[in-house]
Amino acid sequence: MLAFAAEWLNILIRWAHLVVGIGWIGASFFFIALDLSLRKRAEMNPGVYGTAWLVHGGGFYNVEKYLVAPAQLPEDLVWYKWEAYLTFVTGFLLMSVQYYFNAKSYLIDPAILPLAPWQAIAISIASLLGGWLIYDLLLCKSPIGRNTPLLAVCVFVLIVGAAYLFTHVFSGRGALIHVGAMVGTIMAANVFRIIIPNQKKITAALMAGKAPDPALGVMGKQRSVHNNYLTLPVLLMMVSNHYALLTGHPQSWILVALILVIGAMVRHFLNRHEAGDAFAKIVWTLPIAAIALVAALAMTAPKPRETTVGEVTDLDVLRITATHCVMCHSAKPTHEGFTEPPKGLVLTDIEHIRQYAPLIKMQAVDSETMPLGNETGITREERDVLGAWIAGQ
Repeated sequence: MLAFAAEWLNILIRWAHLVVGIGWIGASFFFIALDLSLRKRAEMNPGVYGTAWLVHGGGFYNVEKYLVAPAQLPEDLVWYKWEAYLTFVTGFLLMSVQYYFNAKSYLIDPAILPLAPWQAIAISIASLLGGWLIYDLLLCKSPIGRNTPLLAVCVFVLIVGAAYLFTHVFSGRGALIHVGAMVGTIMAANVFRIIIPNQKKITAALMAGKAPDPALGVMGKQRSVHNNYLTLPVLLMMVSNHYALLTGHPQSWILVALILVIGAMVRHFLNRHEAGDAFAKIVWTLPIAAIALVAALAMTAPKPRETTVGEVTDLDVLRITATHCVMCHSAKPTHEGFTEPPKGLVLTDIEHIRQYAPLIKMQAVDSETMPLGNETGITREERDVLGAWIAGQ
């Protein structure tokens, strides 16, 4: 019953996380695109910086942007903040349900670092907080923060460095999800600690008839742009646990670096296109993204493994799966974390094993992501036996 309740809790939190995350990302994309589409017009209201004409859903919209507040602000001024806050809250709850409550299976790999669950959880929480503090205090609020190219390089190094450390502490799945969680924490904290507080200070000053500190607006815009450029990489990090070729790669931290480059280049191309830049001026981003993608494909391409395994029988395979797989992958799992076989895969007979052989090869032979956290202690020799049998099918 506990596993049943945990499964439904996971479903509901994941659903909520997706809903509010879509709202936050959509708002980020929309406002960046809107800001870049503003144009000076021959006739504009006093105090208006620029306007944009939009069409959607069968209607036309004329949007104005003020650099300073108009003489009066309406009571129903809309603040875009709860999408970010709730994305973080639901994301942390999902992390707790999926990775903290099942730390031995999803977060810890004894072959990488033998941790107790409480140690892994403590490192996880500390890394989320530490990532934000380094980004905020040591980078953005230091002299580095006033040099955009240097800041971009430093943020890149921070994320890739964290990815390297995570791959030497957590399981493959746990490492990449923590890259996404750390970046997501930075993004949410940007909204909670910088963007909204600065906007409130600006609004209060304007309504009091005072000149607001221009640095507040500059800082808020900087963090908003950071969030926009980090969105595409963080989305892939958040779904990485579904892809063994990412989480099971021995140098997955390099894949993180390549994903950052791909995401940043694609986002920059789209942003500058929205701003009306000529294609010839921004096309340079696409070859860079393509090169990074080709490098990622080359890194993750299947590679033949030298083994000395002799003839393998069906009985040998059944013996291995009975020891290491069927506790989860059976009609009625005995593993405390599952009430049904993950992904519906039942591996209790040779026909089912043969049916799912390509998945077994990717998950248990090539990437070594299964069994989860290697709870059963499967050896490299046993993986090679499975690989040899699959190759002969």
